[in-house]
Amino acid sequence: MIKAISLESTRKIQLKHIAWVIVLLKVLIVTYFVFLLVRGYQSKTLNFDKTFFEFVLVGFVAEVIDGALGMAYGVSCTALLMNFGIPPKLATASVHTSEIFTTGVSGLSHIRFDNIDKKLFFQIVITGVIGSSLGAYLISNFLDGNVVKPYVSAYLLILGFYILSKAFKKKKPENKEVKHASLLAFFGGLLDAIGGGGWGPIVTTNLLSQGKNPRQAIGTVNTAEFFITYFATAIFIFVLGVQHLQIVLGLIVGGVIAAPLGAYIASRINQKLLLILVGILVVLTSSLTLITFFK
Repeated sequence: MIKAISLESTRKIQLKHIAWVIVLLKVLIVTYFVFLLVRGYQSKTLNFDKTFFEFVLVGFVAEVIDGALGMAYGVSCTALLMNFGIPPKLATASVHTSEIFTTGVSGLSHIRFDNIDKKLFFQIVITGVIGSSLGAYLISNFLDGNVVKPYVSAYLLILGFYILSKAFKKKKPENKEVKHASLLAFFGGLLDAIGGGGWGPIVTTNLLSQGKNPRQAIGTVNTAEFFITYFATAIFIFVLGVQHLQIVLGLIVGGVIAAPLGAYIASRINQKLLLILVGILVVLTSSLTLITFFK
């Protein structure tokens, strides 16, 4: 009964309404960051040196991959920040802060290229926000995200091989009805906030493994990711504040520039090739995480 009412109420909401909500939330966060930038400039804590432009490049490459394949931005950026000696909780907070800007532009681009399944969007966005908010609170106060990562990676490794097997079948993937999407989104948001990445790999990979159309799966998950990231970041800012502003700004600039390109690639690329690329990416990233853990 509740589900039926919920679905009925969302039918009147159009994609342009979602786009306007994204724009409004982005205006609020941009205003806050302008304040931080002015304060950082006045206190001379911001330096636009070689390191800043290196992070612009990192943000650009990571967002092209994420926008086209529906995953890998958080994973790659978090790993890089930790290699610079930044603690896990601050690394994931920095990545989520930058993702507000990149996922917002990416979501608007996917709406523009009509890569969205509206019904699926509402199935995943609410529980995804709840999961990511809970995960942000837990990692900020109680948990070590590195403890969870190997278990998630092992699970994703299996899914990656499964996606590759589907890609090489003669029958093309069908746009099937997705099962347990809301529950999947909850755990995707939870583990994403705790581990510094995982919303795309967990949610997109599962949707593809169930036979969801790759273009719509990637576009819908990326658009919902803006809201998942936004509310997780609000908790990170409240608990930890905004740290490493120079790195965050570099990731933001590179990611925002690249976001429309990733969405365009997702709307044009062959579906079989898209499945193969996603499968390979999941297998490689999951394997590297497990190898690093067991060294």
